[in-house]
Amino acid sequence: MKKSIIIVVLLFSTIGLKAQTNIQEMYDFNRGHLTTTLEMFQADKWGSSFWFVDIYHPDIALPSDFYSEISRSLNFWKDSKLGALSMHIEWNGGINASNCWLFGAEYMLHNKDFSNIFKFVLMYKYISGQDNNFPMQFTFFWEMKDLFSVKGLAFSGFLDVWGEKITWGLTDALTPDETDWVMLSEPQIWYNLGQHFNCENLHVGGEVELAYNFAGGYRTNWARNKGFNAAPCLGIKWIF
Repeated sequence: MKKSIIIVVLLFSTIGLKAQTNIQEMYDFNRGHLTTTLEMFQADKWGSSFWFVDIYHPDIALPSDFYSEISRSLNFWKDSKLGALSMHIEWNGGINASNCWLFGAEYMLHNKDFSNIFKFVLMYKYISGQDNNFPMQFTFFWEMKDLFSVKGLAFSGFLDVWGEKITWGLTDALTPDETDWVMLSEPQIWYNLGQHFNCENLHVGGEVELAYNFAGGYRTNWARNKGFNAAPCLGIKWIF
């Protein structure tokens, strides 16, 4: 728990005045626990920074696990013809998750007012303690505001596909049941409920975690998550 608190304090200390920051509280119906998510995005003249931390609550009073991602996009040529292309570096890890370093490039598309954003990222992925046959990750991120012309309705999320050697157990005395790739997607939909009573910060909504061969930390079970799984969640979000 002390490590979780330290991580949260360090991440909040990086928040700048122009940062877009939010906190989410989700209830996972499949796993029967709450997850608190702290998230920040900040753009600057050299690119952008993004981080989030998930804190899992198997017991309301005692968070026992967390997972975090921190990424930095670098772009010194925004005004050139290659302005949509950026360098990308990222770290992923947590208490019960391997440390991962990712390096690559991203390409972003958007409309004039940035209400619709689509980002494609291709990276080399190093997972600590593993010798992967396919050490790569592809990420697609999207954010769409005022969906279907409904003010305050937003649709966002990501799709990750990466190489990771996972052994699920022995199918017989000699042959392990293994996979070399994983898919994870978390589409979210949010509605700005607070706009109706002078509290623009408050949003309600949820997400569905769609996973294939995903074996994470506390919140997952290796046997249960082999193959395809879906985990619906409902929650609230406060945007600072």
